[in-house]
Amino acid sequence: MRFILIGNYVPDKQQSMERFANMLATGLSKEGHTATIWRPVVFFGKLFRSTTTGPGKWMGYIDKWILFPVILHIRMLHKKYHSANIHFHICDHSNSYYLKPLPVHRTVITCHDVLAIRGALGYEDACVSASKTGRILQNWILNNLTNAHKLAAVSWTTYQQLCALDNIHPKDHSKNWMVIYNAFNANFWPLPKEEAGALLRKAGIDPVHPYLLHVGSGLPRKNRKLLIDMLMVLGSRWNGTICFAGEPLEKELITYAGTLGLKHRIASVVSPDHITLVALYSTCAAFVFPSLSEGFGWPVIEAQACGAPVIASSLNPLPEVSGGSALHADPVSPTDFADAFLSLQNKKTREELIGKGFENARRFNVSRMTHAYLNLHLS
Repeated sequence: MRFILIGNYVPDKQQSMERFANMLATGLSKEGHTATIWRPVVFFGKLFRSTTTGPGKWMGYIDKWILFPVILHIRMLHKKYHSANIHFHICDHSNSYYLKPLPVHRTVITCHDVLAIRGALGYEDACVSASKTGRILQNWILNNLTNAHKLAAVSWTTYQQLCALDNIHPKDHSKNWMVIYNAFNANFWPLPKEEAGALLRKAGIDPVHPYLLHVGSGLPRKNRKLLIDMLMVLGSRWNGTICFAGEPLEKELITYAGTLGLKHRIASVVSPDHITLVALYSTCAAFVFPSLSEGFGWPVIEAQACGAPVIASSLNPLPEVSGGSALHADPVSPTDFADAFLSLQNKKTREELIGKGFENARRFNVSRMTHAYLNLHLS
């Protein structure tokens, strides 16, 4: 069979979605199928440095929402794409509008989350704000998304939230919607101490001193501030540092740490390359992920695959993804997170949690995910 995957607009630099598309294409190819990725053509967007802010954002919209749908319509006029042996896959639910020119019964959409949609509709627990135009865009995405005949949500939490937005009960769904967990979109493994130490020193992290690790952006829902509050609660009971990996630290967060006298105990590794990220996971005292809202939560299983004990938010889907192999705490309670971390000072508790993490991480393999998508396409 031939699969045509609809990827994202490259200038938007949506790295996780790019990795997902490539991962699915590789998985399908390993199963003996042909997989091609179609992406929106960059025409007006190439005139600007950024397509996520300012005038470049609107030029990107023209490329994505006007030019590319026209291109899809033209391509679909060709008889070869009418073959029942050709299937289409929209890799990112934000591109649900592309379903219109595609054969609905031969097209699957992967829904990674409905956070922006729920935020635009006023759900405060989504922890995502939206401008007036953003609300219009997200309603448009939802209206197209709910027209999908075949859809995979990456967690039960995302599935249930989407069904609620579609005003149906999950058990009564007449469409072919299901849950297919994400797989790892890159390799993660426990890096030997010496090799990891060299990489950490290069990144400006002293491998001798213990550190808590957070991986992610500075979005409010990622809840970076809780780690600083957690460090304050720990006080003299633990003398390590915090490493934030991902986007640069917000000025407000640095200032806040300074008011608590903790600025010297905070480090940042901006946009680490993959091997450095593996090193960070492999040597941290614990991976702390107090997110207020997620669609799946890749960092939880990435950390576990590297042998890090995980302390994550008690809000789903994180307990769903961890399957009981992580410690979970109230994401608005730094005391609960501190207590969870202190429990890891018990060597047996720590080793048992790490072992459960390795076992849990094995659930999320590419082959299992690919077979599930093949079954959905052929249903």
